[in-house]
Amino acid sequence: MAEEFVVLIVEEEWDPATVTEDDWSKAMREHTAFAEAVAAAGAQLLGGDALSGQAAAVRVVPARDGAPAVFTDGPFGETKEVVTGFYKIGAKDAAQARELAALCPTAGWVELYPVLDTNGA
Repeated sequence: MAEEFVVLIVEEEWDPATVTEDDWSKAMREHTAFAEAVAAAGAQLLGGDALSGQAAAVRVVPARDGAPAVFTDGPFGETKEVVTGFYKIGAKDAAQARELAALCPTAGWVELYPVLDTNGA
């Protein structure tokens, strides 16, 4: 059975409206190549998406101890790098997940997290 991992793509904030058609096409080719590399390695791409910029984000502090939930609209000034997208992959083990994460296209870096199996808890 494959282990599941989330690959978070972390880059400097960018505005999709300023991306040229050529740059967008190049990025899509790179992400398609990543998906093909995952499949060629015998792993699975279980999901993923690009995320809107932090100006569209909302920070939510859940209600607790009788205090109401707090909602703060972005952008969040203290952040320079943001999560711009993610993939969820199924890999045979952590070593394979690392190898695949290293192939993920980004202008920044990726963070790899194992998905916690809560079914056996």
